[in-house]
Amino acid sequence: MHTKDAREASESEERIFLLDAWRETPFYTEAERVALELTEAITLISHDGVPAELYERAVGLFGEQQFAALVMAIVTINAWNRVNIAAGNVAGRYRPKGHR
Repeated sequence: MHTKDAREASESEERIFLLDAWRETPFYTEAERVALELTEAITLISHDGVPAELYERAVGLFGEQQFAALVMAIVTINAWNRVNIAAGNVAGRYRPKGHR
């Protein structure tokens, strides 16, 4: 879904294809890197929680209000992913608004 929306928004194929390797590539800004690291930490929160150092970096970069909004977006997407998995929805059927 998000890959299709990214293409619709003219995101580069390079950044889409290399998202899984965000740590190893130069194609993401510092803000994007912190957001991706925070996303991983929240998604896998039972492993190590959100490290204090990451929290401080994220709040320092985004500010408290934007940090809270980012956390809510991550939690919401994680919840929808879990709902779709539990419901047995098949990935790949989503179509962007302009292609329905």
